[in-house]
Amino acid sequence: MPLALLALAVVAFGIGTTEFATMGLLPQIADGVGVSVPHAGHLVSAYALGVVVGAPLLTGIGARIPHKRLLLLLSGLFVVGNAASALAPDFGLLFAARFLAGLPHGALFGVGAVVASRLVAPGRAARAVSKVFLGLTVANIVGVPASTALGQQLGWRSAYWAVTAIGLVALLMLACFVPHQPRGRQSGVRTELRAMGNRQVAIGMAVAVVGFGGFFAVYSYLVPMLTNLTGISNSSTTLVLALYGVGMTLGTLIAGPLTDRALRPTLYAGLALLAAALVTFYFTVHSLVPALLTITVIGAMGSLITTPVQMLLMAKAKNAPTMAAASNHSAFNLANAGGAWIGGLVISAGWGWAAPSLAGAALALAGLGLAFTGGLMDRGGRRSEVIMEGSAAPDQETRTVT
Repeated sequence: MPLALLALAVVAFGIGTTEFATMGLLPQIADGVGVSVPHAGHLVSAYALGVVVGAPLLTGIGARIPHKRLLLLLSGLFVVGNAASALAPDFGLLFAARFLAGLPHGALFGVGAVVASRLVAPGRAARAVSKVFLGLTVANIVGVPASTALGQQLGWRSAYWAVTAIGLVALLMLACFVPHQPRGRQSGVRTELRAMGNRQVAIGMAVAVVGFGGFFAVYSYLVPMLTNLTGISNSSTTLVLALYGVGMTLGTLIAGPLTDRALRPTLYAGLALLAAALVTFYFTVHSLVPALLTITVIGAMGSLITTPVQMLLMAKAKNAPTMAAASNHSAFNLANAGGAWIGGLVISAGWGWAAPSLAGAALALAGLGLAFTGGLMDRGGRRSEVIMEGSAAPDQETRTVT
C-alpha cells in the first residue's frame, strides 16, 4: 500500500511540476519560439483548457477500463504530451502539445483518488487521498523551482524533458506497485454521467470553483504584490513561492486526518480561515515577516480545502465517483482562471495591488456559503453513503459522510 500511494504521489509530482514550470520559463520559451512573453502566456491557458476538457472526456471514455490499466494509459498520454512539448519546433505545435499534456491531468487525479481510497480501510480514505495530493504540493517546493532553474541554465526544452523522465518513472512505479482493481457491475459512462447530475455534486463543484477562486485571486498576482508592496526583489520571489508551497504541504498533511474525522466541518473551517488569512494579508503585505507568515497560512488553508472537496464529490457521486473526482480538477482550473480574472479586474479598477486579497476573501466566503447550503440540504435527507465503485458483491462496502 505505501508503495502504491508513493507511485500515485509521483504522478501528482510530475503533474504539479509541468503545470507551473511553464510560468517560470515564459521569457525563455518566448525567445525560443519567436513570440512575445504575453503571447507565450497562452501556453498556460492551453494546459488549463486541456485539463477542463480532458477530465470528463477521458474519464467517460475509460469508464469501463480497469483502474490500473486506465492509470497506465493516462500516464502514457502525459509522457507523450510533455515529450511533444520538448520537441515542438514552433509556437503553434507547442500550444497543441501543452493542450495534449493537460488532457490527462484531471482524469489521473480522479482515478488516482478513487484507487487510493480503496487501498486503505474506509476510515483512512481521506488520508490516503491527501498523500496523493502531497505530490502536487511538494512539486511547488522542489519540482517547479528545480525545473525552472534547469530550463534557465540548459534551455526551456530541458524542463519538459525532465518532466517526461518523471512521467516514465511514475509509469514504471504504477505498473509495479498499484494492484489490479476491477470495475463494479454498474460502471459505465451513463452511470458516471447520472452521478454528475446529483445536486450535491453540482454544489461541491461550485464550492471548488468559487471558494478556491479566492486562493488564485492572490496567487496569480503574488509576485507583483510582493515586489511593489513588500519590497522583495525579483530574484527572491522564487523562494517566497517555495514558502507558499511549504504552507500548501502543511495544509495537505493535516487535511487527511481532519477530513476522515469530520468532512464538512473541515471544509467549513478551511474556507473560513482562508477568507480570514486573505483579509489579514491585505494589511500585512507591506511588512516582510508578517507577509511571509500570512503567505504560508494562505497556502495551508488553500490546501486544506482540496481533500474534503474531493472526498465530498466522491461521496455524493455514490457508486460512480471517478468522473466527479476527475471533474473536481476541471473546477480547480476554472477557479484558477476565474480568480485570476477577478484579481486583475480589481487591480485594473485602480484599487491597488493589495485589492486581490479582499476580492479573494469575498470569493472564499461565497464558497463557504455554498458549502453551508449543501450541508443544510443534507440535513433534510438521510446521511450520505459512499459506495465503493469496485465492489461487485451485493453487500457493497459503504462509508458515511458527516
